[in-house]
Amino acid sequence: MTTSAPHIFHAQVYYEDTDHSGVVYHANYLKFFERAREDIIGIDTLSDMWHSHGIGFAVYKADLRFQEGAVFGDLLEIRTRWERQGDYRLVFFHEAWRPKGNRPAVTCRLDLVCLGPEKKLLPIPDIDPFF
Repeated sequence: MTTSAPHIFHAQVYYEDTDHSGVVYHANYLKFFERAREDIIGIDTLSDMWHSHGIGFAVYKADLRFQEGAVFGDLLEIRTRWERQGDYRLVFFHEAWRPKGNRPAVTCRLDLVCLGPEKKLLPIPDIDPFF
């Protein structure tokens, strides 16, 4: 298993992303990480997989660690690495960095599997950047 080089994606924190205390609501980090994965794979590729073949990815497991809350106005740097673990699993390692942060605000290990029509488990397709 080889881990990829980090992919960088920027996520702007909007007011709607925050909770009553002014920090990013915890579940919204999953949205930021999802957007980073879509950026890695490509919207056109994902759309074609879904619309032409009925194939998509599903989260199998997610483990998030919160160190520091991002706030309205932050431009987060989402750093993502990934590993293909066998024929059926992709593991993504996400870090959300605040501007001028000296450690990740949030880290996440997220396992994905590929599902086909009727929600049947499929091998990871031969798509860039996973091959």
